[in-house]
Amino acid sequence: MTQKKNQFLTEVELEFMSRLWDLGEATVRDVLDALSASRKLAYTSAATILRILEQKNFVVSTRQGKTFVYRATLSKDAYQSRSLRNLSEKLFDNAPATLVARLVDDNHLSQEALDEIRALIDKRLGNDNS
Repeated sequence: MTQKKNQFLTEVELEFMSRLWDLGEATVRDVLDALSASRKLAYTSAATILRILEQKNFVVSTRQGKTFVYRATLSKDAYQSRSLRNLSEKLFDNAPATLVARLVDDNHLSQEALDEIRALIDKRLGNDNS
């Protein structure tokens, strides 16, 4: 069970990973500076979160002098795919069409967003008429 749990991020871990994905590589201070101004975290708390991410194999660190520089080991796209597969399996009985139907039905999507979704599906099916 621990192995499965370590494949996914908590909300605060995801916030840190999002900053790392944006920055490419960063120190604790870099990540803190990139967080929302309303986020008041102590340096030691941020360092702890990054160490946890390293223990979960989401990041690796290299020491540069007295400072550790962190880099993501998993791309944002790969994590999104993993998370969507998990969501599809757990909440939508492994039926991706049901997941997409819920998204389209419940989010009051604009015509533009629906057109983008249609274009993505057409492209995937090889029906790209552009």
